[in-house]
Amino acid sequence: MEPASVATKPVQGLDRLTFKPEGYNFWTWRDHRIHYVVQGEGPPIVLVHGFGASAFHWRYNIPELAKKYKVYAVDLLGFGWSEKALIDYDAIIWRDQVVDFINEIVKEPAVVVGNSLGGFTALATAASLPDKVVGVVLLNSAGQFGDPNAKPDETQVEANILEKFIIKPLKDIFQRVFLGFLFWQAKQPARIESVLKSVYINSSNVDDYLVESITQPATDPKASEVYYRLMSRFMSNQRKYTLDSLLSQLSCPLLLLWGDLDPWVGPTKAIKIKEFYPNTTVVNLQAGHCPHDEVPELVNSALLEWLSSLNLEKPSLSTTVNMS
Repeated sequence: MEPASVATKPVQGLDRLTFKPEGYNFWTWRDHRIHYVVQGEGPPIVLVHGFGASAFHWRYNIPELAKKYKVYAVDLLGFGWSEKALIDYDAIIWRDQVVDFINEIVKEPAVVVGNSLGGFTALATAASLPDKVVGVVLLNSAGQFGDPNAKPDETQVEANILEKFIIKPLKDIFQRVFLGFLFWQAKQPARIESVLKSVYINSSNVDDYLVESITQPATDPKASEVYYRLMSRFMSNQRKYTLDSLLSQLSCPLLLLWGDLDPWVGPTKAIKIKEFYPNTTVVNLQAGHCPHDEVPELVNSALLEWLSSLNLEKPSLSTTVNMS
């Protein structure tokens, strides 16, 4: 592996963020240590990574975007170089974190960009902070649309009692053993490389730097417990947060940079988002789940073009542009 202190250029010829094992900048939020990267000058852009990743996943985007904008990339609580806090994780935790990050660190209206879980977090942030988020960009975002035909289950009360006092205690014991094994397996470099290559159509950018940026945070003594809490609690509570509920609160332009070959989140979701929220521009890419790292030159070009249409350099950042 190349020395971590050396910034090299990838095959595409783009500058790459230097990998620093010790991280970049830190901010204290709710008594937790939060890691972030900041580069450039100009109107602010906040980048939010996906599940299991970190700010370093934007390694090919930060240097290019920083030529015209002030770029922030933040590690969500529990991920990357941010603290592995032993809390009950919920999508609202990360929304609150990014909202406060914009208010306390960025301190001016910004565009929020998110991949996968970070995309859902970006939407939730924009819905909660309409006066400070002037644009949202989603790259193969997590989240589901609600089921309008869903009906309350009359047996739910009895089911909840059974779940709480009989099923849950047994399930928790099983989950701890099973998820503990899964975490041990998931943090192995070979396993991480294999998973990444399964969601990158062109896996040439799956290199030692990327693998190390995921394996290093997993060595934290609290990482295993965080993984357990994420998988056993957070992942099972996401149905109450839907894309349509967030999109109905959105008031700014939306850009979808969508890897159409994603084995996890296909282009159908992008189409549905556009139908639900017409103030949306869609750019389809021949890439997998992480287009910003797989085809960064295409993502950077499309993102810069869209950002220029927002006229962010003008004195008033509150102006919205109809991108439909």
